[in-house]
Amino acid sequence: MFTRFLICGDSFSEGMSDEIVNGNYRGWADRVADVMARGNPGFTYANFSIRGKLVHQVIKDQIPLALKFVTGPETLISFHAGANDVLRPNYKPDLVLPHYAQAVRQIAASDATVMLFTVLERTDSQGKSADVWAARFGEFNANVRRIGNEVGAIVVDANEEGFLADRRFLASDRLHLNAMGHDRVTQGVLEKLSLACSSDWRSPLPPAQPKKWLLKLKEDLRWFFTFLLPWIIRRIRGKSSGDGRRAKQSRPIPWP
Repeated sequence: MFTRFLICGDSFSEGMSDEIVNGNYRGWADRVADVMARGNPGFTYANFSIRGKLVHQVIKDQIPLALKFVTGPETLISFHAGANDVLRPNYKPDLVLPHYAQAVRQIAASDATVMLFTVLERTDSQGKSADVWAARFGEFNANVRRIGNEVGAIVVDANEEGFLADRRFLASDRLHLNAMGHDRVTQGVLEKLSLACSSDWRSPLPPAQPKKWLLKLKEDLRWFFTFLLPWIIRRIRGKSSGDGRRAKQSRPIPWP
């Protein structure tokens, strides 16, 4: 039984864009911690994740903080970083992938139990751009699986579950999980940890109804001006959505 759960990562682990509780996104990690805490006196939880962070920032700012609170194998550390790097136009896999692997080795050397995640390589989108992202994330995921196997980490592989490619699990920004998506990830993690989970979490959603072209055009335009254009502007200005933000917790706290 794990008595401490520590989270290092970016927006995926922070919980964007799940429901908001007490001013913060809830997210799969909070949901998992809820279950881990049941019948587990003394259980503590900390989530150091901040949206927009690149892998070197998570390594520099979050991992040293998490390692201060390791008490042994009964401490579970979740590490997920690098997806933001892969999305950048100047992505350099020859730098990012070794940094990621070395970070995992550093966590494993602390005697904590390590949990890693792959990135979903494909949604139900098609075309040349989808192929490019699938190739990039496929290489990234191969690195996750390789280092996970090396250190004996728990690897949660979204690509094993084909139904997760349904874009209805994504928020309106088409990047982060919505509440339904976070719940599915929660159930998958709980199953990996041999904890109580929903028995039908792998059930696909009912077939989607076709959308009229005018509605689809409106959604595409809204997405472009609300999410994609601001993202491009931030990249040009060297800014991040996580600038100035603090983690949910800076140290393990009794949960819930």
